[in-house]
Amino acid sequence: MASKDSVASLKGVGKQAAETLQEMKIETIHDLIMTFPYRHEDFQLKDLADTPHNERVTVEGRVESEPSVLFLGKNKSRTQVQVMVGRHLVKAIFFNQPYVKAKLRIGEVVTLSGKWDRGRQVITVTNHSIGPRTGGVDFEPVYSLKGSIFQKTFRKLMRQALDLAKDDLEDCLPERFRTAYHLVPVQDALEWIHFPTDGEALKQARRRFVYEELLIFQLKMQALRKKNREEEGGSFVDYDLNRLKHFIDTLPFDLTDAQKRVVNEICRDLKEPFRMNRLLQGDVGSGKTVVAAIALYAVVTAGMQGALMAPTEILAEQHANTLAQWFEPFEVNIALLTGSVKGKKRQFIIDQLADGKIDILIGTHALIQPNVQFKKLGLVITDEQHRFGVDQRRVLKDKGYNPDVLFMTATPIPRTLAISAFGEMDVSVIDEMPVGRKEIQTYWMKKEMFGKIVGRMEKELAEGRQAYVICPLIEESDKLDYQNAVDLFQQLSSYFHEKHTVGLMHGRLSGDEKEQTMRAFTEGSIEVLVSTTVVEVGVNVPNATFMLIYDAERFGLSQLHQLRGRVGRGSDQSYCVLLADPKTEVGKERMTSMTETNDGFVLAEKDLQLRGPGDFFGRKQSGVPEFKMADLVHDYRALETARRDAEALVNSQEFWTSEETRCLREQLEDSGALATGRLD
Repeated sequence: MASKDSVASLKGVGKQAAETLQEMKIETIHDLIMTFPYRHEDFQLKDLADTPHNERVTVEGRVESEPSVLFLGKNKSRTQVQVMVGRHLVKAIFFNQPYVKAKLRIGEVVTLSGKWDRGRQVITVTNHSIGPRTGGVDFEPVYSLKGSIFQKTFRKLMRQALDLAKDDLEDCLPERFRTAYHLVPVQDALEWIHFPTDGEALKQARRRFVYEELLIFQLKMQALRKKNREEEGGSFVDYDLNRLKHFIDTLPFDLTDAQKRVVNEICRDLKEPFRMNRLLQGDVGSGKTVVAAIALYAVVTAGMQGALMAPTEILAEQHANTLAQWFEPFEVNIALLTGSVKGKKRQFIIDQLADGKIDILIGTHALIQPNVQFKKLGLVITDEQHRFGVDQRRVLKDKGYNPDVLFMTATPIPRTLAISAFGEMDVSVIDEMPVGRKEIQTYWMKKEMFGKIVGRMEKELAEGRQAYVICPLIEESDKLDYQNAVDLFQQLSSYFHEKHTVGLMHGRLSGDEKEQTMRAFTEGSIEVLVSTTVVEVGVNVPNATFMLIYDAERFGLSQLHQLRGRVGRGSDQSYCVLLADPKTEVGKERMTSMTETNDGFVLAEKDLQLRGPGDFFGRKQSGVPEFKMADLVHDYRALETARRDAEALVNSQEFWTSEETRCLREQLEDSGALATGRLD
């Protein structure tokens, strides 16, 4: 079968080329034809009036001036000529091509391709030919290449490979999906993705491969979910429904409809014999903590223990205090275990836990120390789950016999990312705020209004409130002129003098120093906290009603929203001021979006559109898969469809036995997801 032959069998592939291709993970002809272009050069003639700024364009025009050449140094030059393109007199600029001067004669028709600068009416030319455009291809594939292999060489190899092998390939997509979604066969799709005849052919090829790629990815996710459920088993939590209802009735507030829905989803999972693996998303202030409390109490009524792990001591203490108040009328033994709990007190908690006398243990990463053992752990809840590593979460889970697991996050994750990054989990969303909570009033102001903003802050402080001032940098930087935390701390300390206390917090402080500063702010002895983004998660100071975010254009929308969520946690009206002079349209759009909505999910979707999935979670631990063809922002409908189809396939007996789905099964087996029970 030609597709399985070595790529070295192709004409023109010598030893060096074969080694370079191997570096690109191309060893067989099949590997080669499945290496897709990352874009296509579009050589279709365009009207400049309809071409957006900075887009690539191909035009025909007539030379209107003598070309001039400016030499810029060794082997560098700039050739410029005026060309009439339709109704537009434009400048055509050629870099490092002085020889074109002899070809460009006044009155000559030329075809130019390059980047269009709409404001300056300039085309920076990358391809040109003398004379009107005749023949040639409309779309030329551009591949991501390494070493000494050039685009022209690679295209020739691709043409050879397709002619040899495309007809040998089995179409992995079952016919019913191709028919239902009007998808072209794999042979046509391969021809058109590499050498499209026109724009429509390219579109149809892309549609086919986007769906196929997302379907195979979702099959892995759904198969992994099914395998983990069936093989790991789990604890059947036989909770007391009447006691649970009574607890909910004693709460000092009514649950929102969204909270009720999420509680029902979690309780349904607890009753199942498989292990719950659920992500709970809820915007800042939406009431995730009470949902966690209800789930923990359900486990306690079944005679089991629960654990709640938070990323900081302060957040763990806040959870412990809140839960202690709610559980006061009930016989629930709650303990707090953090790094600060030492000596006899620590040993007492560890002993009580092992004897089963502690019902709910709340703490930081201290919970995952080897000597912390539960008698019968039924539920693990991890707050702000993205702040813990995979191994840390796994250690806590392993302290019981497959306890149910609930991950909570206040970082609103767009649905497309939740489906892809957390596809093996069930996802619950609290998309409604508690009644009576006042919306934070958000304003975008320019730097010259700093004095006026500080005056407004002073009014809040005079009424006994507190304020945050957030900066993007710690100390002065030669490269960036953004205001820094140390500078601003000194300015504000001088401004408020002895009237109001100012504190400073940033990432270079030790853990103890951060805890002390945050505790002083929580207790009110610090009135203004100047900080970098270390306050982003889990700080609850209801008395803080004012936030100033300096150089707000430096932050993404989701981060701005998380920062804003530190105020507005009490009954008083709160304010957030974005001090920013954004230079780009994207920056301006971010500021406008922040002033228009307090809905974190709306902002998360907007952030995804503006920044793309790679930057959404941050580079280090994105959790977002990289796709050859699919784009999570634009292909979200295909992702939804692929997830639905994959779930139905994996849960049907037919998928595991039918000849029609054999090729998909083989891809699933090759991925290793079924063997390892995880996706790498």
